[in-house]
Amino acid sequence: MHKAGFVNIVGNPNVGKSTLMNALVGERISIITSKAQTTRHRIMGIVNGEDFQIVYSDTPGVLKPNYKLQESMREFSESALQDADILLYVTDVVDYAEKNNDFLENVKHVRGKIIVLINKIDLIDEKKLVTLVDFWKEKLPQAEILPISALEKFGIEQLLKKIVNLLPESPPYFDKDALTDKPERFFVNEIIREKILLHYDKEVPYSVEVAVEEFKEDEKIINISAVIFCERDSQKGIIIGKNGSALKKVGSEARKDIEAFFLKKVFLQLFVKVEKDWRNRENKLRNFGYQLAHKD
Repeated sequence: MHKAGFVNIVGNPNVGKSTLMNALVGERISIITSKAQTTRHRIMGIVNGEDFQIVYSDTPGVLKPNYKLQESMREFSESALQDADILLYVTDVVDYAEKNNDFLENVKHVRGKIIVLINKIDLIDEKKLVTLVDFWKEKLPQAEILPISALEKFGIEQLLKKIVNLLPESPPYFDKDALTDKPERFFVNEIIREKILLHYDKEVPYSVEVAVEEFKEDEKIINISAVIFCERDSQKGIIIGKNGSALKKVGSEARKDIEAFFLKKVFLQLFVKVEKDWRNRENKLRNFGYQLAHKD
């Protein structure tokens, strides 16, 4: 008997969804920073056992959209409610649950099994944890509640066993040696974007998108050429930095991580271009791989 299913991870921004995803998959699939809106796409990570396949999905943090890019991010989160065999709703010890009540209402109507994961429990005492468990039992009565620490990997083994037990009988959805549904270029984009999130402040990281224009692999080296798109000339200047120093730093750190990801030497070239107001332009968003809701 073979089991397989979709296990979708949802929740508010900054509760540790991507850290959890990477802990469950055992690979660095999702980028992680302390900034909100780090994850923009729905990213799949596939875990295969002899008689099971778990297809995890990491999704953007749920937020009220201010521009079309955020509308697309919200779409990825909403779509994760539709096809989940198991829904992992991630919260943490400081999360304000009420900020996205409408999304939480939708969670109540999910057909699959719901597990509420209270993350970062290493930061609180037992009394506070009991209060939080009671709160979530009331909020989502049909859900199972599991306290975890994704960073410390506490409760992850127990969660994995629970997931495998709950999987429906099914043949695998992907090849048994597959790790993700995303192409190689996607992970190059994400690694570069992670470095931008880490090194720049204010609006700059949120105004940036990365596109790989060339990915040529031979026996010894991968040659990559990527463009960093921003919205204004002033942002372009900040990204490049004095004498190109800021961009050089991003490129150097990204190259090391890309080499670790592909286990191969990498030659990386980065360019910066201004693409005015791309976050609100549907054709640009589609080019960058975002899905947009069709309005009647």
